[in-house]
Amino acid sequence: MTITAEAKPTIAWLGLGIMGQAMAANLLKSGHFAQLLVWNRSADKCDALVAAGAVAVGSPAEAVARADIVFGMLSDPKAALEVALGKDGVVSAIQPGKAYVDMSTVDEETSTQIAAAVRAAGGRFLEGPVSGSKKPAIDGQLIILAAGDESLFKDCAAAFDVMGKRSLFLGDVGAGARMKLVVNGTMGAIMTAFAEGMALADKSGLQQSDLLEVLGLGAMASPMIALKGPALVSRSYPPAFKLVSQQKDMRLVLALGDALDQPLPVMAAANEQFKKAKALGLGESDFAAVYEAAVHGAGGGSGGQA
Repeated sequence: MTITAEAKPTIAWLGLGIMGQAMAANLLKSGHFAQLLVWNRSADKCDALVAAGAVAVGSPAEAVARADIVFGMLSDPKAALEVALGKDGVVSAIQPGKAYVDMSTVDEETSTQIAAAVRAAGGRFLEGPVSGSKKPAIDGQLIILAAGDESLFKDCAAAFDVMGKRSLFLGDVGAGARMKLVVNGTMGAIMTAFAEGMALADKSGLQQSDLLEVLGLGAMASPMIALKGPALVSRSYPPAFKLVSQQKDMRLVLALGDALDQPLPVMAAANEQFKKAKALGLGESDFAAVYEAAVHGAGGGSGGQA
């Protein structure tokens, strides 16, 4: 069923972490649906959306049974597989006419496995990982990287317009997963190099604020540097995109490189820095906390917020 102003289906949202909470909230405010059902493994995370008008359900299977289109936003491949294929999962209730859009960041193998199970049960499947973190999610400015059932992509156009500033259809299932991993691998490598540059500036007696100004005025100016620079200066890392999630994406993109015999030495080195920051207890901090790996590598201080 197409989500339009004229035809308002019931939709469901599975997974209410940092990203899912903001994306579901935007759908709830949009008015493009008859009802929004919500589910999360920790049920208390549904409370804010329920207070705003959503309806909590007891399982992914119940969400599928009651909704026309179900969206998922899970933390990692293990969680995505469990929600889709586990007991009372999405696939257990899929039947012809039902549709599942998995917006989690997972590897191609995971996405393909979920797609096959959904389709075998007669449903439609679309992968739709997103480029963007907490603020773009709140602002509805994500970039949606979709692949799979093109008719479902078209049916979700209005919902994607609420959540994002651009949605791309990339072809068969797996293309969205690959694109997201390439994007996040590149982002992780850039963030790691930026952190090292900031650490080097400080160590050499330069003002980090001056470096940020120079970077902001030149060809390397970017929203990420402008946004994360102050966090590095203050060594405070409230999570917009958790470091543990970034390291998971680095691991997945390196596996993709291995499968394709594509050397990724820079991303591999960046992954080691994210692993080091995670070992410092910073996994739940923002991924900008990789700066602490650079500082500790140089014999720096005690680190930022965990």
